[in-house]
Amino acid sequence: MTSETILVPDLGGADTVDVIELCVAVGDTVALEQSLIVLESDKATMDVPSPQAGQVKKLLVKEGDKVSEGSPILEIEKTADETDSAEESAASGERDDAPQPEDKDEPPESAEEEDSESEAVDKPDKQAEPSAAKGPAAEEDVLVPDIGGADAVEVIEVMAASGDQLAEGDGILVVETDKASMELPAPFAGELVSVAVKVGDKIATGDKIARMKIMLDSDQPGTTDKAAEPDEKTGADSASSPSEKKVSAESDSSETDISSGKKPDVAEAPVASEESSKPDAASIRDDVAAAEVYAGPASRALARELGVDLRKVSGSGPRNRILKEDLHEYVKNAVAKSENAAVSGATGPGIPPIPSVDFARFGEVEMVPLQKIHKLTAANMQRSWLNVPHVTQFDEADITELEAFRHTLKAEAEKRNSRLTLLPFLLKACGHALAVNTSFNRSLASDGEHFVEKKYIHIGVAVDTPRGLVVPVIRDVDRKGLWELTDEVNQMAVKAREGKLSAAEMQGGCFTISSLGAIGGNGFTPIVNAPEAAILGVSKSQIKPVWDGAEFKPKLMLPLSVSYDHRIVNGADCGRFFTCLVDVIADIRRLLL
Repeated sequence: MTSETILVPDLGGADTVDVIELCVAVGDTVALEQSLIVLESDKATMDVPSPQAGQVKKLLVKEGDKVSEGSPILEIEKTADETDSAEESAASGERDDAPQPEDKDEPPESAEEEDSESEAVDKPDKQAEPSAAKGPAAEEDVLVPDIGGADAVEVIEVMAASGDQLAEGDGILVVETDKASMELPAPFAGELVSVAVKVGDKIATGDKIARMKIMLDSDQPGTTDKAAEPDEKTGADSASSPSEKKVSAESDSSETDISSGKKPDVAEAPVASEESSKPDAASIRDDVAAAEVYAGPASRALARELGVDLRKVSGSGPRNRILKEDLHEYVKNAVAKSENAAVSGATGPGIPPIPSVDFARFGEVEMVPLQKIHKLTAANMQRSWLNVPHVTQFDEADITELEAFRHTLKAEAEKRNSRLTLLPFLLKACGHALAVNTSFNRSLASDGEHFVEKKYIHIGVAVDTPRGLVVPVIRDVDRKGLWELTDEVNQMAVKAREGKLSAAEMQGGCFTISSLGAIGGNGFTPIVNAPEAAILGVSKSQIKPVWDGAEFKPKLMLPLSVSYDHRIVNGADCGRFFTCLVDVIADIRRLLL
């Protein structure tokens, strides 16, 4: 029998998650797809299933640990049948794949060996013995392709390891921009020699991410001699822009001056851009001070990308050298301080913090720790409240006929083993109102100069759960029928209360409905779920006398409130939206018009 280490699978873009439950213990026999542990991300929990059957030999995590994608969870000893099949597969792979010759000298990796960057000496690779079908092997750097205008992206997953055989188009890394994730594929087939980045690194177009060994066809004239002995220095120089070369030269000279006790000469510092204006005396002093910091070229480049002042970072390398890890730790601590300040109420200049009070002076108290979802909800709500200029308008909808129609469908709902509430009708009505009043179905772009018009209608539904408030998103509301929406709402509500919603099921909303009708209250002011434009608050319906022009008649009235971002929606827009929404709710037949 052989043991295999089980790793944390893809987390849907989350950096770190908490281990909140261990479902197995050492010695347990687990079946395929049996839950091993339960993880909690920012907004949801997820089970990690076992990818194979076997016996748990060792647990590598405990409750409360923070893990990320690829972290080891536990060791499983495979059953005899699986071990035999695995050995047969491995033996078959060894017979099919001929071993590749190793290069005598490998180029230094800039991410790990920063001291060796400027001292690398060009050495030719040893030529491989040509086979009948392939010629000698040559190594090439793999660079970040065009990433759609993004300045820098974060590496969230390394999909391949040194020694892997990759086909053209196979994924090497997964990177994440502000709004999406994407794979960076291998530009050609070959063996992956090394990966120059790790999870958490920031990379940009043209950066080196890996080095691959490719096999050249022996029958191609003129390729064998040139490719068999590649000039690594030339390849590295060609992959770098002129400005990058100047930065490296500046950093290297700075390090030399520092180690010898001399300060770098400001007059000899290269200009970053010919078009840039002449720096003033203050910026020159800052550059000199930054140059006196002990850091290599790669660390300085990363500091520029992250906007970090190197003078504020403590180095952990030899002779207090600043490493990339020091920069990531500095940024991580800065973000953590910002989030803690947001939750506690201290949110920057101009906003006085709430004074701390010793409540124990007035009686017995108990400190109850906040769950992660509560802390994130508090931070998100405060961020929305501070950044979004809120306006709330109120109205009432006559649901007398709608409720009578809903009751006639109860028998049909029971046959479908479903429960028909008012919410699916509100979803259909809001979907229609959003399609007619498109100003509600857009967001303000991050540059502050454009609106993002959405051609889809996804509506979030706030659900109260024992773990806190979550908002699953119902997609393509305008394209679904009443029964389809009913089933989806019921399924999402069950998953939300059981803590089984995935991150993808809570993303992409255009509009949100928050209903307190079953709880009570005549009205409330919901907070906009930024970057959405608006949110609908639904309160408890009640019978009211309504004047129809001749007499008062009892009508079942539903109080509604719409909070909106006044940067996106004007009061007149909300008036038209409310009129459309109330008319459709009062007579659902209008959806057919």
